Amino acid sequence: MGCCGSAERPKREWKPLEDRNCTDLPWFLLFTLFLVGMCGICGFTIVTGGAARLVFGYDSYGNTCGQRNEPIEGVRLSGLDHTDRKFVFFLDPCNIDIIQRKIKSMALCVSQCPTEELATYYDLKKFAMINGSELCSYELPGHKYPSLPERFEKCPKLPVPQSKALPVFNRCTPVDISCYAKFAEAVVTFVSDNSMLNRLIAGVAASKEIIVGLCLLALVLSMILMVIIRYISAVLVWILTGLVVLGSLGGTSALWWLYIDYRMTMNETMTKDLRKTEEPNGGIKTTKDHSQGLLIYAVSATVFTGILLLLMLFMRKRVALTIALFHVAGKVFIHLPLLALQPFCTFLALSLFWVYWIMVLLFLGTSGEMKIPETGLVEFRLRGGLQYMTWYHAVGLIWISEFILACQQMTVAGAVVTYYFTRDKNKLPVTPILSSVLRLVRYHLGTVAKGSFIITLVKIPRLILMYIHNQLKGKENACARCMLKACICCLWCLEKCLNYLNQNAYAATAINSTSFCTSARDAFMILVENALRVATINTVGDFVLFLGKILIVACTAITGVLALNYQRDYTEWVLPLIIVCLFAFLVAHCFLSIFEIVVDVLFLCFAIDTKYNNGTHGREFYMDKALMVTNSFEISKEKA
Repeated sequence: MGCCGSAERPKREWKPLEDRNCTDLPWFLLFTLFLVGMCGICGFTIVTGGAARLVFGYDSYGNTCGQRNEPIEGVRLSGLDHTDRKFVFFLDPCNIDIIQRKIKSMALCVSQCPTEELATYYDLKKFAMINGSELCSYELPGHKYPSLPERFEKCPKLPVPQSKALPVFNRCTPVDISCYAKFAEAVVTFVSDNSMLNRLIAGVAASKEIIVGLCLLALVLSMILMVIIRYISAVLVWILTGLVVLGSLGGTSALWWLYIDYRMTMNETMTKDLRKTEEPNGGIKTTKDHSQGLLIYAVSATVFTGILLLLMLFMRKRVALTIALFHVAGKVFIHLPLLALQPFCTFLALSLFWVYWIMVLLFLGTSGEMKIPETGLVEFRLRGGLQYMTWYHAVGLIWISEFILACQQMTVAGAVVTYYFTRDKNKLPVTPILSSVLRLVRYHLGTVAKGSFIITLVKIPRLILMYIHNQLKGKENACARCMLKACICCLWCLEKCLNYLNQNAYAATAINSTSFCTSARDAFMILVENALRVATINTVGDFVLFLGKILIVACTAITGVLALNYQRDYTEWVLPLIIVCLFAFLVAHCFLSIFEIVVDVLFLCFAIDTKYNNGTHGREFYMDKALMVTNSFEISKEKA
C-alpha cells in the first residue's frame, strides 16, 4: 500500500502487519523541507563564491587564487588575474591567533611554494627570478627586494621556512611544524616541553601498524562477545549480584566494627585526656562528634543493605528474565547476522554527513560580508542573514544526526519484531534487515523525523546552557552556577528518558504501523505495567553490558602492552595504548548498544505477548522457550 494516508486502526492486533500505512506524513514533509533548506545553504555558499574561496584560497585583497577576479571597490590590488597563481602563501605562517583560530598574517597568491628555506632578501629575489614566484606584496618588483624600504612590512618574515602545498586546499604549509609549538602547547596542556610532544608523536607514528591491528582485534572481540554473551550472561549476573550483596554486607560490618572499636578506644582514653587537657569540654565534644558520625554512617549502611537484600529477594525471578532475554538476544544475532553491520552503516552515514556539514560551515565562513579594516586587508565576517543561516545549519547538525541514529533504532526494532513474531524461525524472510529498511523508507520516515525532532528540542537548550556555563566560568556566583548545573542535569535526564521512550515507540510502530504519539503512548503503558521488570533489566542488564565493554578494553589493552613492549625501539607507547583503548571502548559501545536495543525490543515484545496471549488454543505465545520457562516460573510464583 502506498503513502496515501495515515489513519489509525481502531483495534490493534499487536503483531507485525503486512498491510501498512504511512505514519506521521506531515512530519516527513516538514523534514524534507528542512533538508531542502540545508541544501539551499550549500547552494548559496557555492553561488556567492564561498566554496571557491575556501577550496582555492584567497589573498588579503579579496582575490581568489587560480582564477581571474573582478575589482572590489575601495580595495587596492583587487581584481587581479591569478590564473597562474594557484597557492596561498602567508608572510608569517607561524603567527597564530589561538583564540580566533586563524593565522594573523597577510596572505598572497603565489605560483609556487618555497621549496627550501630562504634566509635573506637576496634569496627571495633569487627564488622570484628563477621560479617566477614573487613572495612579497604584488606592487613590489622581485628584482628590487633587497633594496626596497617596504620589504620589512610587505615581504615574508625571515627566514622563510620550506613549505609544501596542502592537497586540495592549496595552502603553503611549513614542512617543519616546530613554529606551531605555542599552538600545540595550548591544545595539549599536559605537555611541558616540545621534546615530550615529539616523542609521543613519534611513538604513534612508529607503532601505527600495531595500532591498526589492535583496533581490528577490538572489532573482532566485540562481534564475538555479542554472540557468546548469551552463554556467560547468567554467570555474570549472579557474580554481579553476589559481589553487590557481599560488598554491602562487608561495608556495613566494617562501619560497625570501626564504630565499636572507636567507642572502646574512647572509653579507655577518656580519663587520661580529661586529666591532661586544660579545656576538657572541647575534646569531649570533638570525640562525641566523631563517634556520632560513625554511628550515622553505620546505621545508614545497615538500612541500605537491608533494602538491597529485600530487593534482591523479591526481584530474583526478574533477574532470571534478564538472563533469558540475553540468551534470546544471542539467538537473534545468529539468525540475523546482518545486525552486526548496523554500527558500520550508522558510522558511515554519520561520518559522511559530518564531513558535509563541516565543509558547508567552512563555506559559510568565507561567504560572509566583506569587511575592510584600517589596514586595507579584506576580511569576511558573518553578519545579518548569514548568522541565521549558521544557526539553521547548527540545528541541522543535531536533528539530522539524531535522525540517522533513530533510523538505526527503527531498523533494528523492525528486524527483531519480525523475528519474535515469526513462530517458525525457518520461515523468516531472506533478509529481515533489508525488509525492515524498506518498510522504514516507505512508511515510517515521518515517525523517525518526529522522534528525532523531540530529542533535538531537548538537546539544544542543554547545549546552550553548557555553552553559557563555560563562558561564565569564574564570573558567576555560586547560586547561578548551581542553578545552571541543575538545569543541565535535568535536561540530560529528560533526554535519556525520551531516548528510551522513543526507542520503544519505534518498536511499537514496527509492530502496528501506528503514529509516533500513539506508539509512544502504547509503549509507555506497557512499560508502566512492567515497571519492576524494566528497572531490573535496565540496571542488571546495563551493568552486564558495561562489564562486557570493560572486558573488551582490558583484553585489547593487555594485548597492546605485550605487543608494544615487545618492540624495544618504542620509547613512548603510552599514547598509542591510550588511543587503542579509547577506540576499543568506542567499538564495544557501538556493538553492545545494538545488543542493548535488541534486548529492549525483545522485552517489549515479551510484555505484549504475555499481556494479550495466555498459551491457550488460538492465543498461543510467540516467545522463545527460554522466555516461556521464565514466564511460567513467574506465574507459578505469583500463584504461590
